[in-house]
Parts: sequence; C-alpha cells; structure tokens
Amino acid sequence: VIAIPSAFVKESLNKLTTDISSKFVISGIKGLIPGENMIMGEFLNMKYGIPFEFIGVLAGPCHAEEVALERLSFLTVACPDEANALEFAKLIQCNYIRAGITDDIWGTEFSSVMKNIIAIAAGIAHGLMYGDNFLAVLISNAIQEIKRFVDGVHPIDRDIKSSVYLGDLLVTAYSQFSRNRTFGNMIGKGYSVKTAQLEMNMIAEGYYAAKTIREINEKYKINLPICEAVYQICYMNQPPKKEILKLIDKLN
Repeated sequence: VIAIPSAFVKESLNKLTTDISSKFVISGIKGLIPGENMIMGEFLNMKYGIPFEFIGVLAGPCHAEEVALERLSFLTVACPDEANALEFAKLIQCNYIRAGITDDIWGTEFSSVMKNIIAIAAGIAHGLMYGDNFLAVLISNAIQEIKRFVDGVHPIDRDIKSSVYLGDLLVTAYSQFSRNRTFGNMIGKGYSVKTAQLEMNMIAEGYYAAKTIREINEKYKINLPICEAVYQICYMNQPPKKEILKLIDKLN
C-alpha cells in the first residue's frame, strides 16, 4: 500500500531495492505524478511493469480523521481484476469500514485528483464570504466538470453519481477536515499561496493537481472553468475575488 503525497512518489520509490512487478500494489494517493502527468496506476504500469490487474486504487468518500475516530466510513477499491479488488476490500472491512469495488481505476483516480482542486475553489469561495447557496451551485457544476474530463480521458460507462465520484467530491468540498478546502479558505481570506502552504502542516494535493490537470487538458481541451480558476489563482497570482467573479458567469 502506497500512501504518500504524490509530489514525493518518484523520490520515495527510487529507493526501492525489491522488484515489485509481481506485487499487488494499492495506491492511496490522491494526486498525479509530477513531471509525468500520469495517474498512479499508469505510472506503476509503465515504470515498474506492474500489470493493471495487479494495481488497485483506494478511494473514498472518507477522511482519515473520521476513520481514526471509528466513525462509519465507506471506501472503494478500484481494480480491473474483480477478484483482487474483492480480496483487498475484505481485508480492510470492519465494524466501521464498508468497502465496495469498481473496475474504473482511471475515473476513480482522476476524479479523486480533481475533487481536491474543486475543494480549493470551495475554500476560496468560503474565505471570500460566499455562502451555502453559492457553494451548492459550485459543487453541482463541479461534478459535471469532473464527468466531462473523465469521460473525455477514459470513455467508459460509469455512473458519476456513485459515491466514489460524487460522494468523494462532497466530503472533500464540505468537510472541516479537508486540507484542500482549508488551503483555499486561507487564500480566500487574503493569504498568499506560499504563506498558506507554510502555515499548513499537511499537503494540499489540489495545489499540485491544478497544474498537472491543466497540462493534461492541453491535449483534450475540455471545458474546466473551476479547475482553470484555481490554476489562475495558485500559479498565475490572479486575485481570488477577480477569478471567482469571472467563474460565476460560467456556472449554471
């Protein structure tokens, strides 16, 4: 099981002295590989020769804080091999953990990456004193944005309303435990990106994801107004208030 910030994946795995090509590897990483612009499953397949059938993705919707408090949480194990997914799902189930499975590692990984960007946008809006009414519109547009992207990158039959997609977005955008929402909230309140990063004692994956999703989307050219607004604020130093006002005109 690999569960480290995506920014440090290559550095950490370079220290491996064991061949992992025959291992069943589970990724709990909610980010893309910097410099490679790949989801973790694709990276493990290409770099380490692990067949996709031996690659699993552990997804939400849940926060680690509530798991630690033993509050009922639902997880999803994504793997093209149903038997492998079921085996790992059984290992992690207990009286407060329920685990389902899916074969959609592409949609699961990309949606878990994008929901962190969306959570930054939600935090920025909250920091700018927008209320629940606006947040509802933002999130309903966000799930459409995620669907456009995952369907464009890996078009298969998937129900975007499933908890692994929509549920994961909701818990990350609304929860007090969300690192990415907290990061965005600080920016909305006037912190610079650098200052917000320094004051947080956790990694906000959505910051890195905003750049990599934009780079990947240069190929697909899918309409992603929320992700683009977060990119402009985080990387192009655009004023949060200005970008959110521009975004409002693109929402419905």
